[in-house]
Amino acid sequence: MAKSPKTAKSSSSKADTAALRYCSQPIQHPRQFDPAVDALRARAIISSGKKWVNGTQLTYYCYKAGDAVPAAWHGKAADIKEVGNAFQTWFKLGIGISFRQVSRPEDATVRIGFDPEDGSWSYVGRDILNVRDPHQRTMNYGWALTTPYGHDTALHEIGHATGLEHEHQNPYAGITWDTDAVNHYFKGPPNNWGAQQIEWNILRKIPVAEVKGTRWDPDSVMEYEFGPGLIIEPAAYRKGLTPQGGLSRADKSWIVESYPGTKPRETTPALEVGLSQKLAIKAGQTRVFDFTPKRTRTYRIGTFGTSDTVMVLFEITPAGNVQIAGNDDSGTDLNARIDIRLINGRRYQIGIRLYYAETAAETSIMVW
Repeated sequence: MAKSPKTAKSSSSKADTAALRYCSQPIQHPRQFDPAVDALRARAIISSGKKWVNGTQLTYYCYKAGDAVPAAWHGKAADIKEVGNAFQTWFKLGIGISFRQVSRPEDATVRIGFDPEDGSWSYVGRDILNVRDPHQRTMNYGWALTTPYGHDTALHEIGHATGLEHEHQNPYAGITWDTDAVNHYFKGPPNNWGAQQIEWNILRKIPVAEVKGTRWDPDSVMEYEFGPGLIIEPAAYRKGLTPQGGLSRADKSWIVESYPGTKPRETTPALEVGLSQKLAIKAGQTRVFDFTPKRTRTYRIGTFGTSDTVMVLFEITPAGNVQIAGNDDSGTDLNARIDIRLINGRRYQIGIRLYYAETAAETSIMVW
C-alpha cells in the first residue's frame, strides 16, 4: 500500500491550525465502465458502489505489541479504547450495519495501525475489500486519540470506512481555494504532502454521484478545520473554518439513510427454494432476506432482471453476521450469482443493494 502522509480532523477544541495534521486518503483510480454502460447507469452504480450491504458486520482489529507487523503500527491501550468508542458512537445511531472487534487480524475486514509517521487515513467503504492481506492496514491513526481533536479523528476515519468522503470536497460546497496558499501550507510541515496528495485530498471535487446529499455540511465530522487565507469563497470562511466537532446532524442522517436499521416488529422475509421474491426497493437501497436450508447441499442464489446489484451472503452466528460469499454484477450484462454449500438448519441472510434497474419492480431473487 502506498504511504499516506500526515493527517487529522477538526474538533471543537479550536486547535492551532498552524500545527494541524490532516487526513490523507490513499489515492484511488476511478472506476472505468464499458462504453455500453450509459451515463445514468454509471452514475447510479458509483453513488452506491462504496456502501456496504445492510446486515454487514464490519470486523476490526487494532495492531498491538506482539503482532508480526512493524512496531510503529502497534497501538496504545488508550488509543485502542478510543477506536472502540468511536465505532460504538456510529453504531448507536441505530444503523443496519454493525462493528465487532476481533482477536486476530486475519479475521478482520478493517485492520488498524497507529504509525505516527504515516498520519491518519482510511480506505473508503468497500474499497477496503481490495486489501486482503492480514499484515496490511486499511486504516491508520497518526496521533493520540485521547484529545478532543483525537476523538474527532477516530470518528472521521471510521466515517471513511462506512463510505463517507471528505466534506470540503463536496461539489455543492462552492469552495474556491487560494491554490498557491493551499499548496504552500500542505507542502510544509507538519503535513509535508506532495502535489498529488494535495490534489486528491483538498482541491479535487468529488463527483456529484458520490456525495452524501445535495448540500455542503461545514460542521460534518468529515470536514477539515482550515486556518485563514486558504479559502477565497464562500467569503464567510476566508478567516478560517472550524466545524462544531463530533457527528453533525447531516452525518447522522446520512448514515441512517444509507444503512437503515430494522424497525421494531419488522420481520425479514424468508426465501423458499424455487420461489422468487421481488426486491421491491429503489436504486441505492438494500433489502435483506432470511434463508434456512432444509437439507445440506450446494445451492444457487441469484437475481433476475435487467439490473445492477451487489449481493452478499451472511451466516448468522452468536457473534453476529459473518460474510461467507458475495457477488457484484454492476456494469455487466450478468446477474448476481452465488453457488455455495449450505448446512441444514443453519440460518443465513442474503443482503442485496440495488444500484440500478431499468424497471426496479421486475428485479427478483431466488434460491434453487
